[in-house]
Amino acid sequence: MAAKVVGRGAWGSARRFGLVAYRKYSSGGSYPNIPLTAPLPGVPKPVFATVDGQEGFETKVTTLENGMQVASQNKFGQFCTVGILINSGSRYEAKHTGGISHFLEKLAFSSTAQFGSKDEILLTLEKHGGICDCQASRDTTMYAVSADAKGLDTVVSLLSDVVLQPRLSDEEIEMTRMAVRFELEDLNMRPDPEPLLTEMIHAAAFSENTVGLNRFCPAENIDKIDRKVLHSYMRNYYTPNRMVLAGVGIEHDQLVDCARKYFLGAEPVWGSSTAAVVDRSVAQYTGGILKLEKDMSDVSLGPTPIPELTHIMIGLETCSFLEEDFIPFAVLNMMMGGGGSFSAGGPGKGMFTRLYLNVLNRHHWMYNATAYHHSYEDTGLLCIHSSADPRQVREMVEIITREFILMAGAVGEVELERAKTQLQSMLMMNLESRPVIFEDVGRQVLATGMRKLPHELCVLIGLTLTRNNPYTGRWSDVLIPRQEEYFTA
Repeated sequence: MAAKVVGRGAWGSARRFGLVAYRKYSSGGSYPNIPLTAPLPGVPKPVFATVDGQEGFETKVTTLENGMQVASQNKFGQFCTVGILINSGSRYEAKHTGGISHFLEKLAFSSTAQFGSKDEILLTLEKHGGICDCQASRDTTMYAVSADAKGLDTVVSLLSDVVLQPRLSDEEIEMTRMAVRFELEDLNMRPDPEPLLTEMIHAAAFSENTVGLNRFCPAENIDKIDRKVLHSYMRNYYTPNRMVLAGVGIEHDQLVDCARKYFLGAEPVWGSSTAAVVDRSVAQYTGGILKLEKDMSDVSLGPTPIPELTHIMIGLETCSFLEEDFIPFAVLNMMMGGGGSFSAGGPGKGMFTRLYLNVLNRHHWMYNATAYHHSYEDTGLLCIHSSADPRQVREMVEIITREFILMAGAVGEVELERAKTQLQSMLMMNLESRPVIFEDVGRQVLATGMRKLPHELCVLIGLTLTRNNPYTGRWSDVLIPRQEEYFTA
């Protein structure tokens, strides 16, 4: 204890006599008390690394002799993400049994000509610290693997086998039928209605065509889908000219070499016959109303029952992601924002978006008001999902419809800049993830044959202005091309 007291006294004496003005360093020298904003005397000027142009960030694309595209993006790190994106999905099932894409998603990474079971595939990936996944959407099917970059040859070989040589055994198809039935039951019992509402809004907007076709397998089709049906669909849509092999975190030339080795001349299990019937239909907007009544009184996980609510989704047809108005619609969606009535946070959490300020903060009886924007190669949907007590449905619909009408009115400079900044921030933050970069590379190359880089998109977002008059802030010609058409689900 005495030593501590002496120590404090010595430090106090040093401060009184000004000795603290000099700091001792390990080299034995000392510097005067120089502020952190000034360089230290005698220290050489630092030399920082520089980047010459954008060469290190460009997405490289090569088209093979069979029409397949190979795209890669450099990213520092030990691991890579590589996968196949195919221009197929539920929108192409009009002339086939509905639900094929849902089945193929569940059957992915099962037994193949090279691997006897899914376990063998997983064990092979484990040797390279890898994981795999498959996702099927309305217009794209994606097979992806993340693994150590040193195992690229094994990964591409595995992807080729999974996509072109699946066994589709009777046992695997039967297990998939069980998995699909369970997922449909879970979808109908889930307290969160958003996935079901998304399906209904598409079915109402594009009745029985393209993106309006059900993404999930209808219950009546589960027993109709077998190996023959799956092969018939894959023969038409699993063709090289509809595929992109995308990779992030690997050298482009190395990926191209692997693609030539495992995809050029590869014989698919369904035969090498050319595609007979490819659906090239363009989305036809129909509009309409869909209603569904559900009893949620017995699905609560605890003693408290789930609140009895009515969920409404109202939407407008918008543009495709290939049109120049896609960016303004993305900014508009960010400006509308929204969320649940129970939330916390500041501007970064969207608490200053229109649906919070104009709807949730003013109408305490509303449980939810959230904007969504779905975009495809030939159309799009801008939707608002809201929830409230069944006795206040009429007022809720009027409030949400009024928000759609106000979109064509004046837009404040502050809220516009906030929406643009928030969109840029979200874009850049998401693209820090390697799997997200992979999906962005694959989807853009699959749709356009090239990729717009993040800094290009940020510039386009920053240039988003009103088209009529930049001083009045009116968006009517840009963002709401058909304001009078709306539908509910």
